[in-house]
Amino acid sequence: MSLLRGKTTMAVLASDFYERDTRQVAQELLGKLLVRRTREGVTAGRIVEAEAYLHERDSACHAARGRTPSNAAMFGPAGRAYVYPIHSQYCFNTVTEQRGRPCAVLIRAVEPLEGIALMQQRRGRTWLTELARGPARLCQAFAIDRQLDHWDLTRGRRLWIVDGIVDSAEWTIGNSARIGVTSAKYLPLRYYVVGSPYVSGPRQME
Repeated sequence: MSLLRGKTTMAVLASDFYERDTRQVAQELLGKLLVRRTREGVTAGRIVEAEAYLHERDSACHAARGRTPSNAAMFGPAGRAYVYPIHSQYCFNTVTEQRGRPCAVLIRAVEPLEGIALMQQRRGRTWLTELARGPARLCQAFAIDRQLDHWDLTRGRRLWIVDGIVDSAEWTIGNSARIGVTSAKYLPLRYYVVGSPYVSGPRQME
């Protein structure tokens, strides 16, 4: 049975969800359902790992040196997608806080739940843990690219995030330094579901 058949009880996250402290949003995105609809079909999965990027005292944030055409989505409004290229692949972020305060949450890993065959085809992999573990793999599995930069995630079309999938009390949230950054690398802004095999980096509590 499709998860999305119960969409009436799974509310699309509204802009006020994203218009809050980025660290809080990153933690509360864990357990939410990322959904992507294309002509090929629907893919969906539970978010299990996310990283916060802040507008102040965070030199790893893409907007730390100001606004550019490439990072413009980060400046708002909240609830938009910020998609950037890296090594011929892409990373997907949700924009947070108030307009003009460039913050975002990088979605690092997702537990595949729906459209698994389509994800396997796009990734050329069969193991579930290899489909969307890591931001670039995730974007490949969900067909997310720069065309979705600035996309309004609150519309519930093409790409969106849904609430009400699982009770967050069922797990423990881990916290560590972010992965793969060389600047501000010791800030504890990575959040993940402890024990999940779909998390992309170290799973221990730090």
